[in-house]
Amino acid sequence: MEKIQQIISYLDHQEASLAIFSDPVSINYLTGFYSDPHERHLFLFVFRDRDPLLFLPAMEMAGAKTIVPFDVVGYQDSENPWQKITTAIGDLPKGIILAEFDSLNLTRYHGLRQVFETDFTDLTPYINRMKLIKSADEVAKLMYAGTFADKAMQIGFEAISLDKTETDIITEIEFGMKKAGVSKMSFETMVLTADNAANPHGHPGANLIQNDALLLFDLGTENNGYMSDMTRTVAVGQPDSFKKDIYNLCLEAQLTALDFIKPGVTAAEVDAAARNVIAKAGYGEYFNHRLGHGIGMSVHEFPSIMEGNDLVLEEGMAFSVEPGIYIPGKVGVRIEDCGVVTKDGFDLFTKTPKELLYF
Repeated sequence: MEKIQQIISYLDHQEASLAIFSDPVSINYLTGFYSDPHERHLFLFVFRDRDPLLFLPAMEMAGAKTIVPFDVVGYQDSENPWQKITTAIGDLPKGIILAEFDSLNLTRYHGLRQVFETDFTDLTPYINRMKLIKSADEVAKLMYAGTFADKAMQIGFEAISLDKTETDIITEIEFGMKKAGVSKMSFETMVLTADNAANPHGHPGANLIQNDALLLFDLGTENNGYMSDMTRTVAVGQPDSFKKDIYNLCLEAQLTALDFIKPGVTAAEVDAAARNVIAKAGYGEYFNHRLGHGIGMSVHEFPSIMEGNDLVLEEGMAFSVEPGIYIPGKVGVRIEDCGVVTKDGFDLFTKTPKELLYF
């Protein structure tokens, strides 16, 4: 309940009566209970002057009650959820009400407006800030998730063969993770060969692994509610010197940024440390995304490590560092690790080697 108490203190500070959470990850962060309601409705109501209330599909109630130490109210598919919320709350709070704008779709927004008959103030910046500084326990969980990403990457490397497709290798990675007890990947695993890797968010398919080309792996796992995310690009056969040069340039950019990270520098300065290396070599236009994103209970969360973000880094912030160079029709390279800011640097969650590996 410590995190719930932080929300109550924030409500008091804002002179607000209620905070409404609708992001399943935020609700998990605050309560330890996770459920994806899909098209149904899941809300955590944190009141300034009374106990919280968790509202969810009736089928999830039994599980929630074993975890959540306050009232849990469920609704059947045949019931009107907004009427059920109104009844469950009873004396509706007045005044300022906060809600997570980033996760509130229009259906839920209009339903809640129907209940409370007021507009809402955005709660997203505050919950993002709460999640921003990881505790020692959270860092340990992120480190643990990183060890499984390393294992998944090794399985992928061992599966490389010219008679396999991108999806063949993905299948072996994900089957190996299931055997290791990993319930799910952080996101859809990517294995991209040759020119297909020149798309930052390429789509794996029935492409046979090409010889004398680069092969990109982007993967992560979920463990204990926390995510991992890493990318490696390796050589199959003997790629030409141009491809090797692009790889080494991308590696230099990542290492430069990693060495630059410490408390007191800004997110924009970290992005620039990597971007300048690539730009000075004449390939700046081919690094076409931010350097990194936050990581925690979501694989992509606040903050963005990018140009224009003057957020000052603090000890405990966790994010990715992933420069990429994507030259259509020629080559695609990305190298990514996630880590946490320490008092004097940046500790990585993943340990797979980064020098160009040959298979």
